[in-house]
Amino acid sequence: MEGTGQGPIIAVVAERAVGETRVAATPETVKKLAKLGATLKVESGAGRHASISDTDYVDAGATVGDLAATVKDADWVLGVQAPAVLDLAGAKPGAKVAAIFDPFRNRDLVDAYSAAGFEALSMEFMPRITRAQSMDVLSSQSNLAGYKAVLVAADTYGRAFPMMMTAAGTITAAKAFVMGVGVAGLQAIATARRLGAQVSATDVRSATKEQIKSLGAKPIFVESVEGIEGEGSGGYATEMSDEYKKAQAELVSSHIAKQDIVITTALIPGRPAPRLITDEQIASMRPGSVIFDLAVAQGGNVEGSVPDEVVEKHGVKIVGFSNTPAHLAADASALLARNFFNFLSAFWDGEKNEVVLDEEIGDAIRLTKDGKVVNERLTA
Repeated sequence: MEGTGQGPIIAVVAERAVGETRVAATPETVKKLAKLGATLKVESGAGRHASISDTDYVDAGATVGDLAATVKDADWVLGVQAPAVLDLAGAKPGAKVAAIFDPFRNRDLVDAYSAAGFEALSMEFMPRITRAQSMDVLSSQSNLAGYKAVLVAADTYGRAFPMMMTAAGTITAAKAFVMGVGVAGLQAIATARRLGAQVSATDVRSATKEQIKSLGAKPIFVESVEGIEGEGSGGYATEMSDEYKKAQAELVSSHIAKQDIVITTALIPGRPAPRLITDEQIASMRPGSVIFDLAVAQGGNVEGSVPDEVVEKHGVKIVGFSNTPAHLAADASALLARNFFNFLSAFWDGEKNEVVLDEEIGDAIRLTKDGKVVNERLTA
């Protein structure tokens, strides 16, 4: 519903984190938000790394200026990674800031927002419910991360992925193994298949077997340990029993030694990434093999992986980016911006001409309000 009269001022800030190339709004979403009735202000240069010029934003209906002018009197601030409190000087008291906060690892930032009186809205806390799917920043970015991981692994591998039959002989297809079949893992399977690899995959959640098969890959699952589904709240994986971990390690060890490419994607919200591949298992792989650790920024699934470095161990190259979606800045920004727009527009009150959050989603993502940390995941 289109708004009438003066709507909220929505500020879009440029990213200041090292290596962050994404932006929280695009000309497409600026135009849509302006049509609802919002006043859009974008910090100059915010879209530069995503191939969006200041002129593009102006043409879409935004005002472009420096940081101080952008956040001045803002009701809402949108960012990819949550801006520092000092960068919000001039925003309205109690202004809402929607961004990726990573609150478990950045508790000091959450406390700073609380002390400053801002309402922090952590987009990665979006509940895994049907009506919030289009707002889910983790899913949209994980999809791209799974795709990019396979491309980087293929490039690092230095050999062909598909089987090739030539007059000079046949090149056998690469064998790719995906560990963790969430959004990123499913996209990794699909991408590796499109490139022509022989793909297998595993996950602690037994329900993913059919998903793996539907993409034409071979499921690799522990069958000897009963009654362990691995399904946590919201569709995330949970910690497994010691018995399951032992059985899984044995299965993986025998399988991984035959693989050319391994993509690991396992993450548990609020906890360090589980260790999936040990140094001993790396040593069992063929020289020239490649492992891409998508969880490297959270401690890594692979022993010895280092963010943004190619580590070679036992002849195997281990790769992992601290921010994989940022390596696809334009597309990652387009999806993120739509997540933000879908979120704001879903709660747009046309009569009041403002965003009014409901309890289910508002309470799930709200970290701070009225000078207090209010999210039960942080206060429990």
